[in-house]
Amino acid sequence: MAQVLEFKLPDLGEGLTEAEIVRWLVEVGDVVAIDQPVVEVETAKAMVEVPCPYGGVVTARFGEEGTELPVGAPLITVAVGERPASAGETAGAEGSGNVLVGYGTSEAPARRRRVRQDRPVSGASAADSRAMTGQGAAPAAVNGQAGAPEIADGPVPVISPLVRRLARQNGLDLRELTGSGPDGLILRADVEYALRAAAQSGAAAPTTERHTPEPQATSTATAARPTATTAHGEIRTPLKGIRGAVADKLARSRREIPDATCWVDADATELMRARTAMNAAGGPKISLLALLARICTAALARFPELNSTVDAEAREVVRFDHVHLGFAAQTERGLVVPVVRDAHARDAESLTAEFARLTEAGRTGTLTPAELTGGTFTLNNYGVFGVDGSTPIINHPEAAMLGVGRIVPKPWVHEGELAVRQVVQLSLTFDHRVCDGGTAGGFLRYVADCVEQPAVLLRTL
Repeated sequence: MAQVLEFKLPDLGEGLTEAEIVRWLVEVGDVVAIDQPVVEVETAKAMVEVPCPYGGVVTARFGEEGTELPVGAPLITVAVGERPASAGETAGAEGSGNVLVGYGTSEAPARRRRVRQDRPVSGASAADSRAMTGQGAAPAAVNGQAGAPEIADGPVPVISPLVRRLARQNGLDLRELTGSGPDGLILRADVEYALRAAAQSGAAAPTTERHTPEPQATSTATAARPTATTAHGEIRTPLKGIRGAVADKLARSRREIPDATCWVDADATELMRARTAMNAAGGPKISLLALLARICTAALARFPELNSTVDAEAREVVRFDHVHLGFAAQTERGLVVPVVRDAHARDAESLTAEFARLTEAGRTGTLTPAELTGGTFTLNNYGVFGVDGSTPIINHPEAAMLGVGRIVPKPWVHEGELAVRQVVQLSLTFDHRVCDGGTAGGFLRYVADCVEQPAVLLRTL
């Protein structure tokens, strides 16, 4: 006899309490497999496909596209036991046991064998049914092709599908990790630590195949929906999703951070020539943003006060020994600030590739919360909008942001004579609690010197 199970909107991590339904991936009456994505939602930080921990027939969906649901609200109901289990497959009521904390098998046997569904899943496109296998699982049935059986030693304690996806994209077997959270819960920090350790040891890719998700076009449902008030000729746009998160963060920055701004004009002619020469030498092209990022990380090594945050409750300045460099990117969904991890350890070629990858993910709406959080310093190239200067608002809880204006030909005194040079305005907004103007001025002057004479950077590396 079929048993109807209710699947609720799970905790998606990062302290998020609600999400908006962007696109349903299944219809009522569809057969779903364990761990199959059933809905695409937008949080204040990213687009996320949510997998269902039950296998069976969808009997109900809750919420239309565009509806905002709180964490814990019902998403779908699934009738399990509606079809015979495939050979070697446990009954659907058992659940996956390793999808989301609070879902799946509550009392798992010591060892359990599961084979994914061996036929196509109706109601979902090939792209929709492709990506969400279990954490650390060997490749299983994909697009209707049966895979090898999978053996799991009980449920893998994972806090959210975002952690699962980070591990899967990097080929990390979560069953090999010991979580640092309550009751051994595996957190994002555990996955990132394991990936850093693997990179430092030069280890080969772990047990699972590396999977690169296909970019998905940004749904029109992600855009803010203006509501016209015809009585007064007003148009009101809700501050929610990405736009709402940006508004809250900017307002908090202004409330909590006593910021100050200093700026300087710099002759970028030699930097532009150096980039042209580097790109003429063959190999991958180097972006201007990557060169500016290299200059920033070198400057932060000399002035580490600006690579910090303020713990207001403890009344302490927390200084970081790594640079996770955020950069402002304008997308159709609003302003986002992706973060390049360990930017201080990357060369210009690696930075160029990572900037390109994160920018494309921002445009397609596939950035994860992990890629949008954890920055320690932000680089904002607003020159792409054709403006010379700005007073950046610090990306809370960071301590500083460097703004770069457009690079344009201007009259400039060069070697005692008036000449036309490529000039850029640089501006630094900083938290006055972490340093005084002398430190901020020293940082900005060093950045300007590197822009004017790239050899200065080489002398200090």
